[in-house]
Amino acid sequence: MNGVILINKEKKCTSHDVVNKIKHIFNEKVGHTGTLDPNATGLLPILIGKGTKLSYYLINHDKEYEVTLKLGERTDTADSEGNILEKQNVDMCIWQESKIVEVLNSFIGKQEQIPPMYSAIKINGKKLYEYARKNIEIDVKPRKIEIYNIELQKIDENEKLIYFKVECSKGTYIRSLCEDIAKKLGTVGYMKELNRTKVGIFNIEDSIYIKDLEQNINNKEYLNKHVISIEQLFIKLYGIDKKLELNNKKLELFFYGVKLTYNMKDGLYRVYNEKNEFIGIGNIKDNLLKREICL
Repeated sequence: MNGVILINKEKKCTSHDVVNKIKHIFNEKVGHTGTLDPNATGLLPILIGKGTKLSYYLINHDKEYEVTLKLGERTDTADSEGNILEKQNVDMCIWQESKIVEVLNSFIGKQEQIPPMYSAIKINGKKLYEYARKNIEIDVKPRKIEIYNIELQKIDENEKLIYFKVECSKGTYIRSLCEDIAKKLGTVGYMKELNRTKVGIFNIEDSIYIKDLEQNINNKEYLNKHVISIEQLFIKLYGIDKKLELNNKKLELFFYGVKLTYNMKDGLYRVYNEKNEFIGIGNIKDNLLKREICL
């Protein structure tokens, strides 16, 4: 089995847990395109078999999340898993919908964000959370991110919760965003819930739970429906409608990275063998076909 399968990760399950379970199900090499915190839920694209070669094409995608922000409390991990460090009153004026919308909209655009200390970013060979666990202070440099859109969904004044949806660039830490929103509202806060609903071209509506996969492992129709082939993936990613068929001799040269002369329009092409089997992706530039990826 080769391709990509979209998993709806459940809470308390790590991304590593998902990889291990699917590796056991398919008995194939398995990888993912970016982790989700154990406490987070939602879309986790999983690469299977030769699909693991595609990680380069999938790691820089934008994301969409549904977020629950808890106001009035701050934790050491910036989420509900941490210890409460501080409590503050949440003034009545904060709950004005117009004020909350104004603050949320103020985060739209390019900006610099300081990642949370409890993250896997490495500094001097160690992950930030390793420093945090030892109470070692370290200077964390801000990173450039972009918030494309942010939309208020619901307000729960009694529970001091704000629900919103955010579309953002790769590398955005929603925990840091929650803290920054709370600060701009005039209080403290942390990320209580997080559900990832989109990763690049992938949507949570097309995902499945691991338990459903386990129950249908011998159902070929089910697997064909939910495992995105490598060929389908490149069509979805780049809309590659051009294709080439290579004879055995040219195919061997293509595999070894030899550039082949083709008097054709520049661009990416799907490459097939003489049996019309999908082989990989080639790039024609200045009448030369160069191998991009081979299966």
